[in-house]
Amino acid sequence: MASKERDKLNDDFEPEEFSLEDILAEYGGSLGQNLVKEAQSAPEEMPPRRKKQPAPPPPPPEKKEELPKPPKPLSLEEMVGSTVDAVMEEQEPLLPPKRGLFSRKAYEDTEQLYGPPEPESEVEEEPIGEEPDLMTAAAEVREDYKGRSAMLLPSFFLSLLPTVLLVLEQQGVAVPFWTGQPKYAAMVLLALLVLTALVCRGVFGKALERLRSRRCTSEVLTCAAVLAAMGDCILRLTGNGPAEVGPYGCVVCLSLFFAHLGNTREDRGFLDTFRAASMDEEPPYLIAETERAACKQPGAVRGFYTTARRDDGAALAQTVLLPLVGVAAFVFAGLTSLAKGHGENFLLHLSIILSAAGTFALPLCWGLSWSRLARHLQKAGCAVAGWSGAEKISRRKCMILSDSDLFPPGAVQLNGMKIYAEERRKVVSYAASMARAADCGLNRLFDGVLRSEMGSYLKVDQFAFYEEGGYAGTIRGESVLLGTASFMRKMEVRLPGDINLKTGVFLAVDRQLIAVFAVKYNPAENVDYALKMMQHNHITAILASRDPNVNPALLKRKFGKKARVEYPGLTIRVALSEAGKDHDLARALLFREGLLPYAETVVGSRRLVRCVRRSVVLSLAGSVAGTLLTAYLAALGAYHLMPPLTLEAFLLLWTVPVVLMSDFAARY
Repeated sequence: MASKERDKLNDDFEPEEFSLEDILAEYGGSLGQNLVKEAQSAPEEMPPRRKKQPAPPPPPPEKKEELPKPPKPLSLEEMVGSTVDAVMEEQEPLLPPKRGLFSRKAYEDTEQLYGPPEPESEVEEEPIGEEPDLMTAAAEVREDYKGRSAMLLPSFFLSLLPTVLLVLEQQGVAVPFWTGQPKYAAMVLLALLVLTALVCRGVFGKALERLRSRRCTSEVLTCAAVLAAMGDCILRLTGNGPAEVGPYGCVVCLSLFFAHLGNTREDRGFLDTFRAASMDEEPPYLIAETERAACKQPGAVRGFYTTARRDDGAALAQTVLLPLVGVAAFVFAGLTSLAKGHGENFLLHLSIILSAAGTFALPLCWGLSWSRLARHLQKAGCAVAGWSGAEKISRRKCMILSDSDLFPPGAVQLNGMKIYAEERRKVVSYAASMARAADCGLNRLFDGVLRSEMGSYLKVDQFAFYEEGGYAGTIRGESVLLGTASFMRKMEVRLPGDINLKTGVFLAVDRQLIAVFAVKYNPAENVDYALKMMQHNHITAILASRDPNVNPALLKRKFGKKARVEYPGLTIRVALSEAGKDHDLARALLFREGLLPYAETVVGSRRLVRCVRRSVVLSLAGSVAGTLLTAYLAALGAYHLMPPLTLEAFLLLWTVPVVLMSDFAARY
C-alpha cells in the first residue's frame, strides 16, 4: 500500500527544470541579472515556469514565404552585456556611483577630488642689455662733465647780464643802447639770448633726448620759452611787437642757466659714481633688493650701469604733469592775446607763461641731491646705481643684517675652552665642522682654532637648526650637539653647576658634554654708529643671524638699550641668510667691510629719494602756481604787477627750498 502511494506522488510531482536566470532570481544576483529580468518582464508579466507545457501546433501557412534565418544563439554573458549597455544609454545610472575599492565604475570616471595644479607663475627677469665697461662709462661721463662745467661760468654771466641792465635802469642809471631805445634793447636782448643758448646748447640736446624717449621735462618747456622769447624780440625789431611792455628775455636766460646747472650737477654725480664703481671689476659686495628688505650679497657689477642710466624720479614725475602745464601755457597765451585781438602779444605771453611753468627749481630737483650723495658715497667707498638703485634698496625701509655685519672679523674672540674626557683635536674638529655646516659667525673663530691644533674638517650628516639656540648633526655615527646652555638643557644634556657663561658655546656627543668654549663678542664703534644712524632714519634692522648667541638681548648688552632689531623665527632667519648668498642685480656696490658702508648706502639712498620727491612736489606746485598767476595777470594786462624782475624774484623764492633740501641727502 505504501509503495502505491509513493508511485502516485511521483506521478503527480514530476521533476522541474530550473534555468540559471531562475536560480539567480531566487537567491539574488548582480546588477546585470536584475536588469535582464526587468528587461524580459517589461512587455508582460511572465509567470514562473513550474511544468513543461506542450507547444501549440503552428498555424497553417496561408502563403508561401521565405522563412527568416534562425537567429544566432547568444550566450548568457552576451545577452547580459547588450542589455546593460542599452539600459545605460537610455537611462540615468540606477545606483549612485560608489567610491573606493568596490566601485563599479572606473576611477577615471569618478569626480576629481583635487583640481590640477596651477602652473607656477614665472618671475620675469629684468632685461639687461649689453653694458659697457664701467671704466669706459666713467671716461665718457668725464668728457661730458668737463664740457658742461667749462661753460658754467660763462653761462652764468651771460644769463645774469640782462638782469643787471634792468636793475641799473630801475636805479636811474642810463645804459647806452638800452635805456629809452626799445629796438636796441630788443636787439641786445636777442643777442644775449642767442649767446646763452649757444653756451647752454646741452639743454637743447637734453630736451631732444627727452622728447625721443617720450618724456616732457622742464628742459622742454625752457627751450620752448627761449624760442618764444627770441620770436618776441624779432617782432619788436620789425616794429610789429607790443609797445606797452618790454621783453621778458632776462627771465628766459636765467631759466637756461638753471637748466644747464642741473645737467652739470647730474653729470658730476654720475662721474663720481662710475669712478667709484670702476675701482674693482669684482667688488667685494653688492646691495640688492628682496621682497622683505635690502640685502648685502657677494659682489658683481652686472646690471649696475643699466640701473643707473634709467630715468630719475624727477623726470618721471614731471612727465606726468608738465605736458598738461605746457598745453595750458599755449592755451592761456592764445586766450589772452589772440582771442582779444592782440595777436602781437602771443609770443610775449607765451614766453612769460612758459618761463613760469618751467621754473628755476625743476631742473635742480635731481641733479643737486644726486651729485652731493654720490660724492659722499665715493669717499665712503660705495656707489649707488642712480635713482632706480636708490629707490629699490630703500623701498622697504629695512636691512638684513648677518652675524658678520654686527660682529666683523676680529670682534669675536675665544677666551678659553674646557674639555671633558676627550682628545683636544677631536673636540676642535667636531666644533669647527658643526660651525662650518651652520655657516655662522663662529666659523672663522673655530677655523683659527682648528688650524692651530692641526685638525681637519669632518663630514656632518643630518644637520639641523634648532629654535632653542643650537645645531644638531651626525659625525662618524655619533650624535653631536653644539649651542648655548639653554639649548643643552632642553636637549637633556647635563651641565656642570659651576659654569655660568652668557655667551658660551657647548659641545656634546651622544648627550654627553665634552667641551665648553668661552666666546667673547666685542662691540665695534662703527657698528654702534651705524645702528644709531639706521634708528635715526627709521631703517629697521632685520637680524638674520645663525649664531645662537647673537640675539636682541646680546645687542642690548653690547650696544645699549636703544639698539632695536627685528628678530624673526628660525625658518625666516635661515631663509634671509640664504638670500645673502645669491647674486642678484647690483643696485649698489660696496668696497669696504663692515656695517657702516652698508648702512650709509641704504640710509643715503632713502634720504635721496625723500629729498627728490619733496623737491619735485614743491617745484611742481610752483610751476602750477606760476602758470595760473602769469596767465591771470596777462589776461588783465597788468604787466606792472609782474615786471621781469618781480617774476625772477618769484621763481627764485621757489628755488631756495630746493637748494636747501638738496643738502639733506648727504647729511646723516
